[in-house]
Amino acid sequence: MAAVSQGVVSSGLGIVKQVLSGDCIVIRGQAKGGPPPERVIALSNIVAPRLARKPQGQEKSKDEPFAWQSREYLRKLLVGKEVKFAIEYKVPASGREYGTVWLKIDGEPVNVNNKVVMEGWAEVRSGGKSSEEYTQLQESETVAKANKRGKWNSDLDINPIRDITWSLDNVQEFVDKNLGKEIEAVVEHIRDGSTIRVFFIQSFIQATVMFTGIKSPAMKREGTVEVLEPFADQAKFFIESRLLQRDVKISIEGVTAQNVIGSIIHPAGNIALLLVKEGLAKCVDWSMRLLLKDKDKFRQAEKEAKDGHIRIWKDYQPSASAVTSHQKEFSGKVMEVVTVESLVLKLANGKYQKVSFSSFRPPRLDKEDSEGQVPQSSKIRPLYDVPYLFEGREFLRKRLIGKRVDVTLDYVKPANEGFPERICCTVMKDGINLAEALISKGFGKALRHRQDDDQRSPFYDDLLSAELRAEKNKKGLFSKKEYIPMKIAEFTGEPAKSKHFLPFLKRAGRTTALVEFVASGSRVKLYLPKDTCLINLILAGVTCPRASQTVKGQCTPGEVFGDEALVFTKELVLQKEVEVEVDSVDRGGNFVGWLYVDGKNLSQLLLEEGFGRIHSSAERFNDSCKLFEAEQGAKDRRKHIWEDYKETINEEVLEEGKGNSVTKEEANNEKQISYEKVLIVGVLDPVTIWSQLVDRADELQEMMAELQMEMSMNPPTAGTFNPRRSAKCAAKYTDGKWYRAVIERLTGSEVTVHYIDYGNDETVLINHIATLPQRFQDLAPFAKLSKLALVSFANDDDWNREALGEMQKLTENICQISTVLYKDQDHDFVILLDSEGTDIGKKLVQDGLLQVITCRDKSIQHFVSTYIKAQDIARKGRIGIWCYGDFRED
Repeated sequence: MAAVSQGVVSSGLGIVKQVLSGDCIVIRGQAKGGPPPERVIALSNIVAPRLARKPQGQEKSKDEPFAWQSREYLRKLLVGKEVKFAIEYKVPASGREYGTVWLKIDGEPVNVNNKVVMEGWAEVRSGGKSSEEYTQLQESETVAKANKRGKWNSDLDINPIRDITWSLDNVQEFVDKNLGKEIEAVVEHIRDGSTIRVFFIQSFIQATVMFTGIKSPAMKREGTVEVLEPFADQAKFFIESRLLQRDVKISIEGVTAQNVIGSIIHPAGNIALLLVKEGLAKCVDWSMRLLLKDKDKFRQAEKEAKDGHIRIWKDYQPSASAVTSHQKEFSGKVMEVVTVESLVLKLANGKYQKVSFSSFRPPRLDKEDSEGQVPQSSKIRPLYDVPYLFEGREFLRKRLIGKRVDVTLDYVKPANEGFPERICCTVMKDGINLAEALISKGFGKALRHRQDDDQRSPFYDDLLSAELRAEKNKKGLFSKKEYIPMKIAEFTGEPAKSKHFLPFLKRAGRTTALVEFVASGSRVKLYLPKDTCLINLILAGVTCPRASQTVKGQCTPGEVFGDEALVFTKELVLQKEVEVEVDSVDRGGNFVGWLYVDGKNLSQLLLEEGFGRIHSSAERFNDSCKLFEAEQGAKDRRKHIWEDYKETINEEVLEEGKGNSVTKEEANNEKQISYEKVLIVGVLDPVTIWSQLVDRADELQEMMAELQMEMSMNPPTAGTFNPRRSAKCAAKYTDGKWYRAVIERLTGSEVTVHYIDYGNDETVLINHIATLPQRFQDLAPFAKLSKLALVSFANDDDWNREALGEMQKLTENICQISTVLYKDQDHDFVILLDSEGTDIGKKLVQDGLLQVITCRDKSIQHFVSTYIKAQDIARKGRIGIWCYGDFRED
């Protein structure tokens, strides 16, 4: 035996941290401002069997017989307990200390060296120095052999040598086999606060286990240097003092790289949860989804640690602002499933509220197709072309439309970059989280938040788990099968196609349809599942007032009860299955026919409620008598549009020259003139206007809604659009919405565009224009440029400004515009009537703000003479531009 250094005997107290073998232990002292001191002590004068070491390279070793059993006996006897020790000698070459250890058992100190020998798990070292203690060890060994204890018992039914698997070749296979099981293990090493190495007792498999759902501070690399993160030592000591060489159960829950992911089941509970409570670990989203239970407890523990600024959260500042401007909890009736992620609810106070699912990511279109080509956004109809978007919408629609849901507001995403404010909520139906249900079906995914982002669903871990289930079951978005988009024919804005399809619809008679969009009280967009097509339907026999609409951030008021008619139809049929019977097609490619909801004719219902009037075409239908009865009933009850109705005698008294009014009879005296209602959207000068047909307002609103959806679902990629003069494009206005436009001028990074549906021009940044989808390019502009017939303005800036102001004032409300009287190369010339039926051009002439220009067309000489009479009144009265006399004489 090597020479030893005999010195002054030292002694002390400590806690047994670890048992290295059947005759060697690690004792830790008291912590003083850092990790406690440790010392390794070999039990003097005894020898235990040697344990195998993890092989390095090709070299392998095995346990000596009963080495494991010897180590386990001493581990269970000492680990975590306080002992007294006395160092007897130290080997200078190795620095190893030898000594005796005493443990109190039933209040009495017991010599551990002697006890290990007496139990047969170690033998006395030969050649020891004769002493009373050495003699006692020899006697204990004799007793152990005589009584066949420990390794001296040849009849023990155990394998004295372990068959060790030092590393798993296939961790995934091991996890799949044991997923959800609780396996007994001994913790052999603590790498950091959330990573340990264990031996699974039954199989003697060694594995590295990462705690499910959390991550504690550890070692990190900064350049070429490894440094400890703050509180890494405390986290490691926290785990060492509680788990090292303890018997535990590990719930197998997943795998990452070559490490098992699991929960450590300690007699005191889940140690990971305790780490989070103490501020020594944080919840990790990707791992939390694997947690089989107590997710809410983990999140609550983390929240409490954050609020208390404990340890790693000492500098924590919440990222989410407190929700104060919205009601936290409410319920509502589902009126519309806007997309797979948003609902429109009708609240108890009658108001409508759009809500979005918290932490939910809807299906998106892949950036590239199977051939590596980027799809053209002009061909994309998100609801039907984005994989599983339609299926997800239908999943919600069939379960929710017309039903009440419970809503809890989680956070509000403020308006940003043109996108409106979003109210993000948890929506429950019969105790089921709708976002979780969608994700579990593969109709969406959990949104990936930043780790420090507190604006998330309180059930975020459930959403992650639902996504994991969908992925394992290959549901929806996770299916290995190629998604085949729906082939939907669209008969909107294409008269030729609609007329060709009309005979098929008429032969079909009543057919089932789904109302996809309501543009006004009498105009809807339908999806016909049997024919897999989309059509616009105008209700036969009824006409409803025009609803208000918001354009470029400004609200254009509608006709009286137009909004109420729209709401009535929406609440009755939107996203519900109805029956439709088509009769004809109008010149715009819109089908005209009947719509039945729950067996009731919608045209008749609108008339009964006073939200519509009989259309001139009603008389040719078989059910016209019912429509007339419905309208008469609304008149009798003075409902809605008939609230001021009075029975009148149908008699017209027309007086030439009375005021400034003209009648259609007068206007049609020589040339057949008809009038249409228009909204004046732009006045360029006192005689030049941009106008929109009121009859096309619903069509414009529907087109705009479709354009916004398409541009939001397929946002333009910078650099993909090459702008050129006169090209059509989509341009983003100052209200953040996209509008159809034509490029007029390019100047560096700015582009001047003309909005073809509204008549105005604007200069925008080049990154605010994009390719206009093809199906929006073929639709005729909604804004039309016209000039007032037979008039011009004088060469006087002051009077022209006054004329312009008067023109703008007179065209604020709905006007009537005539068919074209005559044309030149650039303009159509028309008669314009204001909301009271007054000829605006004639009035401006009579007010001395415009002058008459003659026209030789004999068919309109009636207008010419009427205008000249009005001008004579102004000229003789020296009104306006005539204040200094007849300037034409100059």
